[in-house]
Amino acid sequence: MSAAAMLVALAVEGAVGWPDRLHARIGHPVTWIGALISGLEMRLNRPGAAPATRRRLGGLTVVVTVAAAVLPAWVLASILPGGWPGAVLTGLLAAPLVATRSLFDHVARVARPLAAGDLAGAREAVSMIVGRDPARLDRAGMARAALESLAENASDGIVAPVFWGVLLGLPGIAGYKAVNTLDSMIGHRNDRYEDFGRVAARLDDLANLLPARLTGALFCLVARHPVRAAKTMARDAGAHRSPNAGWPEAAMAGGLGLRLSGPRIYGDRVSDEPWLNAGAPDPEPRDLWRGLGLYLQAMAVLALGLAALVWAFGG
Repeated sequence: MSAAAMLVALAVEGAVGWPDRLHARIGHPVTWIGALISGLEMRLNRPGAAPATRRRLGGLTVVVTVAAAVLPAWVLASILPGGWPGAVLTGLLAAPLVATRSLFDHVARVARPLAAGDLAGAREAVSMIVGRDPARLDRAGMARAALESLAENASDGIVAPVFWGVLLGLPGIAGYKAVNTLDSMIGHRNDRYEDFGRVAARLDDLANLLPARLTGALFCLVARHPVRAAKTMARDAGAHRSPNAGWPEAAMAGGLGLRLSGPRIYGDRVSDEPWLNAGAPDPEPRDLWRGLGLYLQAMAVLALGLAALVWAFGG
């Protein structure tokens, strides 16, 4: 009943999300994982150590973190009832590990002030979802950053967790979130994490290999011009710095008829990224709502696919 459980998880998170009061009181499962990673990194990532030692200790951090997420999930899964009661309970437990509503809300928080001409408010909202310097982003830059985050996180935050949840149940979705959180925290190419975070980054690349391409296909399927979206994805996805993020981002760029990615600034470093759908116009503030519409349609198709699995195979 894993597909049924993931359908329940999508429905519950889409309806209620993770309430702010609950977050203020107990945090969130991802913040719990993050706290563990942070503690391990502080103790094990030794700047003076040899690169091979740092890679081994980074690998140990991955093993401990994934085990800490998977083992409790496996214990819970083993004691839950079978059939639909078990699917509903599994879905309720898995709901915090998908981000359907929260992703929409984060991007909408950028869209509203940007459309109103409140650049300071838009920059503050953008800073919550991207790592680049928001002070150096103009209106088009903020719109691009929000759309790129929407496309990439539709894969990392929804499609990939659901994918692994369908395959491996509650332990699968918990393990994936641990891997993805590891990558977001220590999988960076800089002096501090180049060696320590290498295992985390490679494992995340592998875990997202199929879900990223599935997300891109979903965007193409629901786009107003699906052939254009598919051609853009096939042509430009491989040029992206990430082996996976380029697929949903290029599909969204083609689906909306806009250019995304391109050069950007992280701190004092300029990253000369290629354009996705080069030659198309920059996004306007109103295009964020078009992107959110495309996203909602893609997630609806994902839910229909899960429902079809339930109907065909009994969950």
